[in-house]
Amino acid sequence: MTPRIELRDVWKAFGSKQVLAGVNLKVAPGESLVIIGGSGTGKSVTLKCVLGLLRPDRGRVLIDGVETSSLTGRALERHRSRFGMLFQGGALFDSLPVWRNVAFPLTRGRGGGGADMRARAEENLALVGLGPEVADLRPSELSGGMQKRVALARAIAARPEIMFFDEPTTGLDPIMADVINDLIVDLVRELKVTAVTITHDLVSARKIADRVAMLYQGRIIWDGAKDRLYSTGNPYVQQFVEGRAEGPIRMPLRTGAIDREADDLATLLEARDGRR
Repeated sequence: MTPRIELRDVWKAFGSKQVLAGVNLKVAPGESLVIIGGSGTGKSVTLKCVLGLLRPDRGRVLIDGVETSSLTGRALERHRSRFGMLFQGGALFDSLPVWRNVAFPLTRGRGGGGADMRARAEENLALVGLGPEVADLRPSELSGGMQKRVALARAIAARPEIMFFDEPTTGLDPIMADVINDLIVDLVRELKVTAVTITHDLVSARKIADRVAMLYQGRIIWDGAKDRLYSTGNPYVQQFVEGRAEGPIRMPLRTGAIDREADDLATLLEARDGRR
């Protein structure tokens, strides 16, 4: 069977920073793959290469066996129309009511559509458990969980063939996170889409995934069924899933804007220990 998504020896650097260093990955039609890995390991860059938002420096990206990494213009636009995306922060438009946010991919951001677009938006809201009473609200009037559901409704509105989920449970309490996980599982099954999720949440990974891949230092270092995640025998995977500081994975603390959060953490730890 031809993979729905395939990356062959994909490399990508930004200046001197090598982010992807030979990613090889296949996703079968209808499969739900979860990519795990630490911050800065290249998970988002991998998705952007598949979407055509970034062009690999080397290697090939294929969708249904057709190389897409060199597409431009209308061909690239048609390629991107095959995807739906749930962004980490939701990325809803605060200036638009909920129904226009959901209808955005249907109208291509041009507005219009009237009653028909509103009806289709409400149909998609119903799929994520939201009633028509939220249609005229602004995103700022919704809870974090409801915002995530609206973003999910928007992501499925155009009935994409392939769905990407970027940290879908970030910022949610455990119960709401489980609600979102269940919605993703149900929608992937009902709409028969191929799904790729990137997450740090291992509870989500085990619930959403058919298969899990771990990205480390720009390469896939393990790939297998979700039931094997805690018994891989791979020391890198074991350290990650057990959340241990000690192990082969090293998290260097570097200075600079990109690593400000890590540097702040080091400062707090030193202050706690009385070194500052």
